[in-house]
Amino acid sequence: MKKSLLIITFLATLTTMAQEIKKISYFDNSVKHQAETIIIKQNAPAVLILPAWMGIDDESRTAAKDLANQGYNVLIADIYGSVDTPTDMESAKKISSFYKENPDKFIQKIQLALNELIKLGANKDKIAVIGYCFGGTGTLEAARANMPFTGVVSIHGGLKKVDRRYNTILPKVLVIHPAEDASVSNQDIDLFMDEMRKSSADWQFFNYGNSKHTFTNPQSKDYNALMTERAWKHVKLFLKEVLK
Repeated sequence: MKKSLLIITFLATLTTMAQEIKKISYFDNSVKHQAETIIIKQNAPAVLILPAWMGIDDESRTAAKDLANQGYNVLIADIYGSVDTPTDMESAKKISSFYKENPDKFIQKIQLALNELIKLGANKDKIAVIGYCFGGTGTLEAARANMPFTGVVSIHGGLKKVDRRYNTILPKVLVIHPAEDASVSNQDIDLFMDEMRKSSADWQFFNYGNSKHTFTNPQSKDYNALMTERAWKHVKLFLKEVLK
């Protein structure tokens, strides 16, 4: 009995160690970016996480740990790099707006993070991307650009498209949307759905009632634990499908 308990304890310790978040650095020319990763094993399916507009935070780290528990390699991207790291909400708004208005620059930063995830051991044919708020906007731009993701998840991200050109969208798309999000208009939603149809996308749009913009963030006054639990179940079900 004691031997069995020791083995279980040892295995649990190994699991905890394997899921420790580690910091790594990569560069965009001379600009240093510092991501955070959990690598479970080589050639495992993987998830790239794009954090909200203040950068890597506890919400993205919690998601990374849970996804690692599901057997995925994970990398939380540093979109801004050391030069543009926001120090407050005002600077975050200014810097994130630049990327929203210049999706090609956003895609470039996402690609850099994706390259690092592949170098670290992700199965390049089984990678999904999820993003929160600003990061959720980025995942939709990744879908529009047909980046090599099998699936993209936008969690209370912006839905607006910079231009009105349409092309076939290949990654599967899941949108997690709070029904009371004041930053997204009904027109934004209608235009997004029209875009998905015209792009022949495989898409899903979940509306979560009684939920405001940052409903998934425990640090937010708008946090809704029940809806967050439901939303995360939908995210994991989607990832199980696109990364199988």
